[in-house]
Amino acid sequence: MINKAAKPIKAGEEFKYLFSVCTLVTRDDEYNEMLDSFTKAGFTEDICEYLYIDNIRDNTFEAYKGINRFLQRALGKYIIICHQDILLDYDRAEDLIKRIDEVDRADPNWAVLGNAGGINLKYLSLYVVQGSVPMLYETVFPLRTMTLDENFLVVKNAANLSLSNDLSGFHLYGTDICLLADIAGYNSYVIQFKLLHKSLGNPDKSFTELESRLVKKYTRAMRPRFFRTPFARLYISGSRLKTWISNSGAILFFARKYYQLFKKPKDYQLKIKK
Repeated sequence: MINKAAKPIKAGEEFKYLFSVCTLVTRDDEYNEMLDSFTKAGFTEDICEYLYIDNIRDNTFEAYKGINRFLQRALGKYIIICHQDILLDYDRAEDLIKRIDEVDRADPNWAVLGNAGGINLKYLSLYVVQGSVPMLYETVFPLRTMTLDENFLVVKNAANLSLSNDLSGFHLYGTDICLLADIAGYNSYVIQFKLLHKSLGNPDKSFTELESRLVKKYTRAMRPRFFRTPFARLYISGSRLKTWISNSGAILFFARKYYQLFKKPKDYQLKIKK
C-alpha cells in the first residue's frame, strides 16, 4: 500500500473557474469600464475570476513577466489575456464558449485563440472593431495562424504555456506565445469573437527594438546543434536533409572527435560567486 502522504494525480482536469480574465492595468477608469462590459456580457463571478497587475503609478511588471505570473496563478480552464481598452459590446460569454467548443472538437491540440493574427507572410485574419476604423473581418473561421494580436488572447490552461524568459517589454507577446505553443506541439487560431478595441496599436521605437530581440532569440533557439543523451548521440536542425545526413554514423563520429579535442567539461562550468 502506498504511503498516505503521497497524493495521486487523477485522470481529468479540474479548474475552479471556466475563465480567468487577466489584464495589465495603467488606468483604473478604463479597466473598470472593461470589467463592466465583461460582466454585462455574461462573464459573471460564478464562472470567472478577474486578475490584474497594477501598473498605474509604476511598472510593477512588464508584459512578459506579468503575463507569466497570470499563467502561473490563473485558476480558470481558459485564461483570457486582454488589454484594458477593450469593450465586449458585441459577442458574449456564450459566444466565446461556442467558438472554443468548435475548435476543441475539430482540433483538441489547440492552445491559443484570438480575434486577429497573421496567417502567413501575406495574409492577416481579423475579426475586431478597431477604434474608429470600420469592422475588419474575414469570412472564413476558424483559421490556423502563426501569430495573434495581443488585444484579446484565450490560452488553454492545460497547455501549460509561458512566455519567453529572455524577452521583455510590452509588444509581440502574442507572437511569442504562438511560437512557443507550436514548438510544444499545439496550434493557434483566429476565431469569430467580436469586440471593440479602442486603440489602433502603437508600433513605436520600443516595438522595433523588441522585434529585433525576438528575431535574435529565435535564431538562437532554433539553431542546429549536436547533442547527446546517456544512450544516444543526435543532431537536430530545421532542415530534414541536414538532420538526416548529420545523424549518420560518420558525421557523428567526427563531430564527437571535434568536441573531444576542442571542448572540455570546464568550458561549460557555471562560475559560482563567493
